[in-house]
Amino acid sequence: MQLFYNHTLTASSSEIKFSREESKHIAKVLRKKEGDQLHITNGYGVLFIARITFSNPSQCIAKIESHEQQYHRKYRLHLAVAPTKMNDRYEWFLEKATEIGIDEITPVICDHSERKIIKAERFERILQSAMKQSLQCYLPKLNPAITFSEFIKQENKDHLLIAHCEETKKQSLKSVLLQEVNTTILIGPEGDFSTKEIDTALRSGYTPVTLGETRLRTETAAIVAAHSVAFINT
Repeated sequence: MQLFYNHTLTASSSEIKFSREESKHIAKVLRKKEGDQLHITNGYGVLFIARITFSNPSQCIAKIESHEQQYHRKYRLHLAVAPTKMNDRYEWFLEKATEIGIDEITPVICDHSERKIIKAERFERILQSAMKQSLQCYLPKLNPAITFSEFIKQENKDHLLIAHCEETKKQSLKSVLLQEVNTTILIGPEGDFSTKEIDTALRSGYTPVTLGETRLRTETAAIVAAHSVAFINT
């Protein structure tokens, strides 16, 4: 199945007109013709079934025949991850985390962060592509980049965890994860969270966790966290 994405679709939509880029992909690459069926999501969990009424590399049009709200897992995962020095590593994390299953991502600028600017539009495209590739109908929410101090002030009723490398008392991630519980996990930059940031997180209700015996890169730690949450909920 090939999945397409259009955030403007609603339950009352009767027709969809694809962009020039998507129309070219449908007509020239996939060789879809009038009468062929398409699957489309709006990123909010709705799967639309449509049938092509006009197929042209410049403009493809399809009639919406039906729609159905798709199942959402019984928990939500929010990863707050510091941007990596090499941008492509963060993009890799976004892609793989989406494939595994994630609901919300916040780039957090920390004391030791070497990168403080993110490419939000490019990140959004990566999330959309990964959602379509993995045949999911829920697009992860990408929040604007925010400083650690501002993030930690936000009211958050999730199960709160912070993964860091300091030699202090920590529990293993697998021992503290709970099934069917909304979870937020903080992952620091290459230089780890500062001692001040860790202390602030602990005072704010975060539980310190370790992801294993080896030191992981930021993007690897984030993927391990995402997979661990998905695994315990299978």
